[in-house]
Amino acid sequence: MPFRMNVDTIEKTTSQDDVENTEVPPIKSTPLDNLQAVVDWFGANMLLVLTILGVSAGLGLGFLGRLASLSPGSIMIISFPGEILMRLLKMFILPLIISSLITGMAHMDARSSGRMGFRALCYYLITTILAAIVGIAVVLLIHPGDPGMRNSVAVTVAVEPETVRISTLDAILDIVRNMIPENLIQACFQQVQTTYVKKPVVIIVGRENHSDFTLEHTLVYRDGTNVMGMIVFCITFGLLVGQLGPSGKVMIEFFTVLNEIIMKIVTLIIVWYSPFGIMCLIAGKVMSISDIAITAQMLGLYTLTVIVGLLIHGVITLPTIFWLLTRRNPATYFKGMIQAWITAGATASSAAALPITFRCLEENNKIDPRVTRFVVSVGATVNMDGTALYEAIAAIFIAQMNGIPLGFGDIITVSLTATLASIGAASIPSSALVTMILVLTALGLPTNDVSLLFAVDWLLDRLRTSVNVLGDGFGAGIVYYLSKEEFDEMDERMRLESLELGMAGQKISQIHENDESNIAQTSETKM
Repeated sequence: MPFRMNVDTIEKTTSQDDVENTEVPPIKSTPLDNLQAVVDWFGANMLLVLTILGVSAGLGLGFLGRLASLSPGSIMIISFPGEILMRLLKMFILPLIISSLITGMAHMDARSSGRMGFRALCYYLITTILAAIVGIAVVLLIHPGDPGMRNSVAVTVAVEPETVRISTLDAILDIVRNMIPENLIQACFQQVQTTYVKKPVVIIVGRENHSDFTLEHTLVYRDGTNVMGMIVFCITFGLLVGQLGPSGKVMIEFFTVLNEIIMKIVTLIIVWYSPFGIMCLIAGKVMSISDIAITAQMLGLYTLTVIVGLLIHGVITLPTIFWLLTRRNPATYFKGMIQAWITAGATASSAAALPITFRCLEENNKIDPRVTRFVVSVGATVNMDGTALYEAIAAIFIAQMNGIPLGFGDIITVSLTATLASIGAASIPSSALVTMILVLTALGLPTNDVSLLFAVDWLLDRLRTSVNVLGDGFGAGIVYYLSKEEFDEMDERMRLESLELGMAGQKISQIHENDESNIAQTSETKM
């Protein structure tokens, strides 16, 4: 027996020593395994790969088409699939904003939504001001403006007459007016704007009549969805519906189903059509540009200044803020947003990229839909970091081009008015050129010079729009991180309330069953 125990002990010791000293050979991956890994990666990122290929193919076809000197009709046919993509994206902007905002707000209480909104607005304001400051610093350091440039550029670009004169006060009042539309149906396709109309005036001096004109203040409606007004209404509607309790459940379910249907349409049709549409959109735009070499020679330094500013803000400022507040890797987060970033750059519209942005943030970066529906929807209208940076650079560039020195007070004015103008800018292509008039008017600069920038706006518009969408995406991640505990508490509270309601319903049903059984027993006794 002792001998048997010693043998068992020796065997156990030997087996343990053998296991500890035995080196497990590394598992070698075969070429077939590597191929399978590549195939799996392409399968998981198929849409991203197709979009990048679409952009590359669009640039290649565009420059090849320039060599062929195609007619305007041929270019129009090539661009037609891209036009269809833009129409598809714009078609779903309004129903997506309405359904997503109402659904998101209905599942939140007033306190949580108020805190989330405050954090989002603080983020919007801080990043927009930082973008304007970055733009001012870059344009003052590089100094792209040259007084001798104005005449040479004017030969290439036709100068449009000045038709709009607006002040800072007018812009602020227009923002407030659009937040409270007088007609919701009209707000779906028009928004109010202040303009000044020339009104002829006859001045009698002695026996002579002199004709002159005055600028009369008037309000007009211009085409374009009043997104700001619809957002304010939908937020209010969603919060109130959520507080109605069981009586508002049918309305919440309706908008929830509507939102799911729209997102399925976006995923099945628009998203998978977008690579081909983006290819045609870029190819047609490159083919339609005239005199690329001359334009690059004249406005190349200005274009480089804007690109450097956008790179600093998009690669340094926004990721740094994101990392400081969330301690998450901004590169990994950006990887999940590449599809939305490319779509925004191709369409030059942050509103048109909304469906793709929602999908990227919710599916790839796992952001709560209640956050994305609010932060991104509102951000597509008011959070325009790239636009603020662009307008600050363009305003100082025009001052440099006209030989007008700017003091410290003027620089402060540029930063504030650029921030305000970016908030008032519509989320549509080339809207920054319209709001640029506000910044130039505040500085007393010639507003006609805005038309000189049209030659390169086709490129800069796409770059600043991609930065706008990037800012919205990082903002959604920051707000979600800061609000996550509140959402968890709210979800737990709602779960407990639903359990209590369920238990109360069971008790009521049991009482009814007992009453019915008692009535049945009483009737049997009487019989």
